[in-house]
Amino acid sequence: MKIICSLLTAAFVALLAVAPAQAREPKALAAEVALSELPKEVRDTLAKIKAGGPFPHPAKDGSVFGNREKRLPPKERGYYREYTVPTPDARDRGARRIIAGGEVKPSEVKTAVDYWYTDDHYNSFRRIRE
Repeated sequence: MKIICSLLTAAFVALLAVAPAQAREPKALAAEVALSELPKEVRDTLAKIKAGGPFPHPAKDGSVFGNREKRLPPKERGYYREYTVPTPDARDRGARRIIAGGEVKPSEVKTAVDYWYTDDHYNSFRRIRE
């Protein structure tokens, strides 16, 4: 019985040591998600980005996204810009964002911009396929 208790205690201690490290690991990027599979608010926000606004949070929308979590491909500072995706019934900006990578040119129909969507405030991202 003493041996079993010792083994269980050792296993529990080992789990405690490993669990925090696993919790900090970033989630892997999903390859892509079709724009049509995302909520209507995402499609509306993407249309506003391409049109140059107006945005619901002008002080924040279009600001530099630093990619400090390193969950998007590494680029020079200023490459990524963030935009709020409204969350129905939210009292604040909510957790949903579109991150635009590259230069957004509203006058052009097609640009070389990459768009990423997060619905969990930068914990995970999916590249938007239009």
